[in-house]
Amino acid sequence: MSELTRKAEKLDAADELAAKRGEFVLDDVVYLDGNSLGALPVAVPGRVEDVVRRQWGELRIRSWTEGGWWTAPERIGDRIAPLVGAAPGQIVVGDSTSVNVFKAVVGAVRLARPAGPERDEIVVDATTFPTDGYIAESAARMTGCTVRPAEPSSLPDVLGERTAAVLLNHVDYRSGRLHDLPSLTAAVHAAGAVVVWDLCHSAGALPVGLDEHGVDLAVGCTYKYLNGGPGSPAFLYVRADVQDRFDSPLPGWNSHAEPFGMRPSFEPAAGAVRGRVGTPDILSMLALEAALEVWDGVTVDAVRTKSLALTDFFLECVEAYVPEGRVSCVTPLAHGERGSQVALRCPDAGDVMQRLIERGVVGDFRHPDVLRFGFTPLYVGFAEVERAARVLAEVLA
Repeated sequence: MSELTRKAEKLDAADELAAKRGEFVLDDVVYLDGNSLGALPVAVPGRVEDVVRRQWGELRIRSWTEGGWWTAPERIGDRIAPLVGAAPGQIVVGDSTSVNVFKAVVGAVRLARPAGPERDEIVVDATTFPTDGYIAESAARMTGCTVRPAEPSSLPDVLGERTAAVLLNHVDYRSGRLHDLPSLTAAVHAAGAVVVWDLCHSAGALPVGLDEHGVDLAVGCTYKYLNGGPGSPAFLYVRADVQDRFDSPLPGWNSHAEPFGMRPSFEPAAGAVRGRVGTPDILSMLALEAALEVWDGVTVDAVRTKSLALTDFFLECVEAYVPEGRVSCVTPLAHGERGSQVALRCPDAGDVMQRLIERGVVGDFRHPDVLRFGFTPLYVGFAEVERAARVLAEVLA
């Protein structure tokens, strides 16, 4: 037994989250792609069967009230709230991440305009996931703005009197770099602009502190670290003190003050409910609600502690096992700058990842040369991390 194998055993024995692994459907595969799709919690299949057979099959229309379908977007939003540092009543669940980004960016511009109609720039993280950029361009056309790409590190230098809204990623999806949400939010506010944070790669992986740091609007998906299932609905955060001014570009009957009044004119509902649009996607939403039960008794701080320990240990094992010069780490080593993934640059990354998957280590490949490994602390253990690094070394040897 190698020294690192023994170390992995000791770390697993001391892991306070180890028992959570039993709440997921897992096999012998080392699953390090939870930053794309989280594993299935064991409670979900039974819950979905109940929703389909009993609530839909027997109660039918009565389930909107008796089954709590109508209030699910806010109820599940309140379940997510503590995981991103938000008080109840500020998060609504529904629609896709892209749709919510559109609502948030247009809404941010509209929030900023009363402070100065000359504000006509939307600043976008230049390293953002492509869809965020596409949405920002569309939002700009709709609001008469122009888009200004900027690296998060240079953000204070590009903000000014023309800045209306700023769209940023909390964690870079390629590199795993964690951006400084508190200081960047403060810089946006100092410029008189409104900030929108994309939390897709941080919600459920690390503390966010939306309320604490005065974030205006935020969007996140639920199928990654929150394990909600493929295509599970996203969430929209609207800070309490801006809710009465939040003007969604997608008003629908579900966000109306009187949804069943069928009024010809729109009057937005009070609170985060005005972030709703149409009929909720109940099957996937209630699957998400069941999945969130794995967070019972878990703090995000504990998850973050284990996440850093897992990524530290993986990097230690890679350094010990992988032939020198074969890979280079793209992810920052400093804890304050690292999300819950490790990205390794490798010239033949696509082929290497395919061979890893064939040998039971599942990560993913990002064009053109990045091996990406996502660590979900609720179910990934240290022995698996050591095995992944060892198999990577064998593939690269």
